Amino acid sequence: MPGSSGARVGGVWARHDIGLFVAAGGASVIGALLVWSATERTAGSAYLVRHLVTAAVGLAVAVLVSRAGRGRLRSAAPWAWAAAVVLLLLVRTPVGATINGSRSWIPLAAGFTLQPAELVKPALTLALAALLAGALDRGSDPGLRRLVSATALVGVPTALVVVQPDLGTALVLLALGFAVVLVGGAPRRWVALALGLAVAAAVAAWTTPLLSDYQRARLTAFADPTADPLGAGYQTAQVRRAVGGGGLWGQGFMSGPRTQGGFVPFQLNDFVFSVAAEELGFVGAAGLVVLLGVLVVRVLVVAARAEDPFGRLVGVGVATWLAVQVVENVGMNLALLPVTGLPLPFVSYGGTSMLVSWLAVGLVDAAAGDPEVTRR
Repeated sequence: MPGSSGARVGGVWARHDIGLFVAAGGASVIGALLVWSATERTAGSAYLVRHLVTAAVGLAVAVLVSRAGRGRLRSAAPWAWAAAVVLLLLVRTPVGATINGSRSWIPLAAGFTLQPAELVKPALTLALAALLAGALDRGSDPGLRRLVSATALVGVPTALVVVQPDLGTALVLLALGFAVVLVGGAPRRWVALALGLAVAAAVAAWTTPLLSDYQRARLTAFADPTADPLGAGYQTAQVRRAVGGGGLWGQGFMSGPRTQGGFVPFQLNDFVFSVAAEELGFVGAAGLVVLLGVLVVRVLVVAARAEDPFGRLVGVGVATWLAVQVVENVGMNLALLPVTGLPLPFVSYGGTSMLVSWLAVGLVDAAAGDPEVTRR
């Protein structure tokens, strides 16, 4: 409709939702500045340039994917899921590498690495949407066979991610799967069973040797930062000081004592939000959260506009994935949630995370489409 939000322009952008791309681009630019502030003292502009280059490549990928159309995405869904699972299996072989206590990486050329767990998020979203959309197309319930298949689609990659161990990503996958299956028409008894299994899995992870010492130390530091003041507790304590030192308006860009002093480990990725809190204050950090919230809401708006169930389910999956990740990352920076190592979408430094975040934008734009354009 003329004058509606997310207005479209002519030419190459005629079939894209501009609101999605503007919100994601704004978050990426803010992230680049925060990463620059966290690393300029030791690395100059190197990380800033890499972040911007990765974001530019991600934007190009999003545009290409969005122009693929719903049909191609739906056909590619099972292959994407299978490829992601194969990469997760490769992580368990000598090809994989262990970094920070988690065997989650595949080294590539020139010092780059690939994190297959990130690729599972879009692959699982597509696979679940393609599986459940068929029944919704006919106006019927998914049925037992589809629900069992959906459980397998979620359970297999989640189990492989848990044993890395990467509990943060596993939680995102479970939440994503739960939301898509729920919107896909699952009966209440299946929803209750899924919640019960998720709780049982969490209890099992804590009460068995499944968690590494590194993961347990992070959880312990959340409960009591003084328990390991020179290890995991040190990181938690420094993040709290950085966030608390920002006040209302912050210390000023590139002027945060904790950030510029290099006191916060992994501040360019897991704890980049603490840079915003310390240097831009409550106002700047809250503005960043609002921007990411606008992006999530925009995903849901675009999904609601989709002409078929597949597009709507893709939107629900992406919105859930981004929302859970934002809540978890901001929560661990504010010491409200345990540290799980999840990056802040579009903001944290990290090649795979940035590319996959932009890929999510492309998937929503393609799967939902533009009703006005498609009917032409």
